[in-house]
Amino acid sequence: MGTAIFVSVAENVDFMRLDDLLSQEERLIRDSVRGFVEEQVLPIIEDHFQAGTFPLQLVDPMARLGYLGASLTGYNCAGLKPVGYGLIMQELERGDSGLRSFVSVQNALVMYPIHRFGSEEQRAWWLPRLQGGRAIGCFGLTEPDFGSNPAGMRTKARRDGGGFVLNGNKAWITNGSIADVAIVWARLEGEGIRGFLVERADPGFSARDYRHKHSLRASVTSELVLDDCWIPEDRLLSGTTGLKSALMCLNKARYGIAWGALGAAMACFETARRWTLDRRQFGGRPIASHQLVQQKLVYMLTEITKGQLLTYRLGQLMDRGQCRHDQISMAKRNNVAVALRIARLARDLLGANGILSEYPVFRHMSNLETVSTYEGTHDIHTLILGQSITGIPAFE
Repeated sequence: MGTAIFVSVAENVDFMRLDDLLSQEERLIRDSVRGFVEEQVLPIIEDHFQAGTFPLQLVDPMARLGYLGASLTGYNCAGLKPVGYGLIMQELERGDSGLRSFVSVQNALVMYPIHRFGSEEQRAWWLPRLQGGRAIGCFGLTEPDFGSNPAGMRTKARRDGGGFVLNGNKAWITNGSIADVAIVWARLEGEGIRGFLVERADPGFSARDYRHKHSLRASVTSELVLDDCWIPEDRLLSGTTGLKSALMCLNKARYGIAWGALGAAMACFETARRWTLDRRQFGGRPIASHQLVQQKLVYMLTEITKGQLLTYRLGQLMDRGQCRHDQISMAKRNNVAVALRIARLARDLLGANGILSEYPVFRHMSNLETVSTYEGTHDIHTLILGQSITGIPAFE
């Protein structure tokens, strides 16, 4: 069947020998997460995708392996450098975008703002629980009428009786209905946009899931409702100072997405390459021997390689404290777009088999449609880069 001519996964997808640039620790991190995905994620993820359920049973092993809070220091967190953290995101999304989304939200959008903007009491209480998987968090910024324009936020907070009363709705919130704590962004009267810690049991707080999704089906996506939700004064993230604080969290998440999208692209490329070497037509020759097939495989590997080098350099800059938000936008915009294109090409190469759950291609393709939209759409990141290049904002 042609199996004997396969090269190893690392040799196959590491065309420019990125491994030579990784430290021994970084290679061990990648290989460990890859093993976890192959042993514990891939055998069950298709069933969860078909059922529209999140595999909660994976939270505990991911916590024990140090994936939650991996980029933070203290509070039992692993304190990994940006490249090591990025490799975790890459390998998790080789399994499924929904799984990477869960870990990305827990890390960049829940634990990071508590670590960066919270009080010591808030950090000491929440971070060990979130790191250990004993608590789950979500991030409430997007609203039904304001996604790409978070500055239009309508959720409000006012001081009341030694605490705050929050009113508003948040939309498309990953982990919403399973979260023990929500980082909710609201306009505080007279003070601007601030971050608040809202707990699941708080009166006036509820979450309802979006149903019948065609994408990110192995992920929980919810709407948050705050109806005269009262929280005590010590739930304010006192270090938050306007929308800039929320956007700092999004930059952390977008960095992880840039790596994660490559994982989905790698899974699709590997599947397509193996298929085209095995599949024989027109006289018994593998379809990989045809020029059009080779052209598609060449495009796929070239774009993965470019994306790898882009994210690696971004990780270096982040480690040095020199990473800009527009550089993160370039990586998120590019890597998600090419990953989606690669998934579509892989589905094309597999023919009718490309729609079967026996292969991961269609699942990755549908998931990437959502990854292309959240944390800033392709067009919004285009405008961010356009402003960076010209100095002229073109958002209106």
